[in-house]
Amino acid sequence: MAVINLTEARIRELPLGSGIHRDEQVKGLMVVCHQSTRTFAVQGDVRRNGRHIRTVRVKIDRCDRIGLREARNRAKALMSQIQSGIDPTAGPAESGITLQQALEAHLSERTYSPRTVDGYNYHLDNYLTKFRKRAVTDITRQEVRELFDTLKRKNGATTAGSVMRTLRAAINTAMRLDETIEGNPVAALRVPVPKRREVDVLDLKSWWVDVEKLSPIRRDLHIAMMLTGARRSSLLQVRRDDVDIEREILTFRHMKVGGQMMFPMGKTLTARLKDRLAADVPLDSEWLWPSVTSASGHIEEPKEAGLPSPHEYRHHAWTLFIASGVPYAESALLLGQKLPGASGGYVHAEHLVEHLRQFSQALEDKVLAAQR
Repeated sequence: MAVINLTEARIRELPLGSGIHRDEQVKGLMVVCHQSTRTFAVQGDVRRNGRHIRTVRVKIDRCDRIGLREARNRAKALMSQIQSGIDPTAGPAESGITLQQALEAHLSERTYSPRTVDGYNYHLDNYLTKFRKRAVTDITRQEVRELFDTLKRKNGATTAGSVMRTLRAAINTAMRLDETIEGNPVAALRVPVPKRREVDVLDLKSWWVDVEKLSPIRRDLHIAMMLTGARRSSLLQVRRDDVDIEREILTFRHMKVGGQMMFPMGKTLTARLKDRLAADVPLDSEWLWPSVTSASGHIEEPKEAGLPSPHEYRHHAWTLFIASGVPYAESALLLGQKLPGASGGYVHAEHLVEHLRQFSQALEDKVLAAQR
């Protein structure tokens, strides 16, 4: 590969098929002598934040179509782009995928619950705004460290860790889509694992006393949370039509794992929900847990002072399943969880409703025993 001071005369004299001849005056400019033509081109290294991305070569034009002066001017403009980290050969969907595009791609790859989607987007809108329109390849480890430290200081370690997990997930997706992204800058951090929530031991006898003091609808809601262990969003979004009193089945249509779940109700829960449906007829609501003050039309905040939260009820329900002698697999299915391992995908709770009924009744019997 020769380096010469190109002139119009020398270009005409370059032998066809002789390969590449670089210009001494303009960095990156070259004449490529093919078997039948001579072509001006420019070649340079695209670097971003000191990292070599790729070497690119851009054809300018044939030497018999433009002069050396114009070729040098075009080469300077192209080299300016390349040295700024821009790949002139990249199409619009090339490696410039932004963080926002990466997160959108991540959310499109599988079905997430609306709450999960809202959480990801909330992080992007409120904590990752400085990175939102940035190309993922341009986000550095130092910037990520600084953001993490700022979030820990201003919002706490829990929020900082959650935002970093969102950022890591989006960039991992970008790496699958763009092979030029060689690493995830979040890997430079030790993102704290979410602390396991501590749940106090529940005195069921006292719990019954406190629950009976509530208004009828909220009393029945807390009893339903205890006797099903259902997730908050699953239980609160139950419609009246989802309660089959004759078959003693409660259908949850908003499941974190997707799909729906048919929960076999015990005798007491069935009787309470039957009375609940009858009492709420004058409200003319589609919801099992109606509220005239909420925008959704159903109760949004079920927590009461001194009583477990919805998630704590799940802890208590699983503990009481075990205390009632319910096997692990059946208790997991009743709580709407997927069984672990490849074989777990072959087990479908909706096909086991009657098999699971004895175990939901066992939980109910355990809870009711404390009322006596």
